[in-house]
Amino acid sequence: MLADRLLRYRDAAPVVLALPRGGVPVGFEISRALRSPLDVFIARKLGAPDQPELGIGAVAQDGTRLLNERIVAHLGISEHYLESVTRREHAEVERRLKLLRGDRLEPKVRGRTAILVDDGLATGVTARAAIAALARRKPRRLILAVPVCAARMAEVIRPEVDELVVLETPMDLQAISFWYLDFEQVPDEEVIQLLDIARREQAQRYPPSHPEGF
Repeated sequence: MLADRLLRYRDAAPVVLALPRGGVPVGFEISRALRSPLDVFIARKLGAPDQPELGIGAVAQDGTRLLNERIVAHLGISEHYLESVTRREHAEVERRLKLLRGDRLEPKVRGRTAILVDDGLATGVTARAAIAALARRKPRRLILAVPVCAARMAEVIRPEVDELVVLETPMDLQAISFWYLDFEQVPDEEVIQLLDIARREQAQRYPPSHPEGF
């Protein structure tokens, strides 16, 4: 259903970038429908001291950091802690990039339509860090596509992209898993397999020098 909403971009030769792990199966279907290259774009949540599940911000793969200044101030989190957790999570981002992308180059985004995909947004902190990082790469258009997004977050994030494409914006999201029939964790092996399939299919459609390839 999300891919159907994005079909109008097929002729724009977009690049689809998925936030792993859950965004990759969603991005895979979109890239297939649009006949577009698929790759990952990684951002990691920064957890609060002694509360790692409480996101105080996120860091993207190029080092772009986004903080929830209100929570940081409320908890009195020190700059020392922020620098430490940022270094730790950025190192994990680089490890995951190596695992999922290997030695392949990042796809070109500058001057292209970039579609960032996730499986859903509750707090949106990692997606917003990824958006900020992608915006620095100067895409022609930056689109965020998600199946479900909390209504409040949709209003926050909409001005940060050229377009937000979303199927459901519930006032009471509760949990993203409630909106899926199957929300089992996606293993790294499946992510790697889907990326490999997408690359093979793209190579069959277009030669490497073609503008719709990488």
